[in-house]
Amino acid sequence: MMGIGFPELMIILVIIMIIFGAGKLPEIGSAFGRSIKNFKTSMKEAQEEETDQIEEGKQDTIEEGAEEAKAEEDMTDEEKEAAIRKKAQEEGDAKDLAMKEEADTFTASLPRKGSYDFSKDQEKS
Repeated sequence: MMGIGFPELMIILVIIMIIFGAGKLPEIGSAFGRSIKNFKTSMKEAQEEETDQIEEGKQDTIEEGAEEAKAEEDMTDEEKEAAIRKKAQEEGDAKDLAMKEEADTFTASLPRKGSYDFSKDQEKS
């Protein structure tokens, strides 16, 4: 396997000095260092935002779960069954609505009756 050792690095450095000149090397190095530093800080900020969002989501979920559990404790068996049926009905209605919207979108994409023109397809070919 080919590795980059000291002789290869020296050749690369000489080529860079020829291209940019010795006066520009400190500027290039500092710009490269700043870009790496900015990249690292932005990655850390992104990770911190993700963890903050995850923690907020967990807190919201915990609070919602606690509220639901408290509400379920106060319910009778019949009320619990009614709540489960209502939740299942809402989920079913949401699925039905999504399927209806998908079917309407598909139907709208179909050509209208009598609007098909064979000559237009022949022109495209």
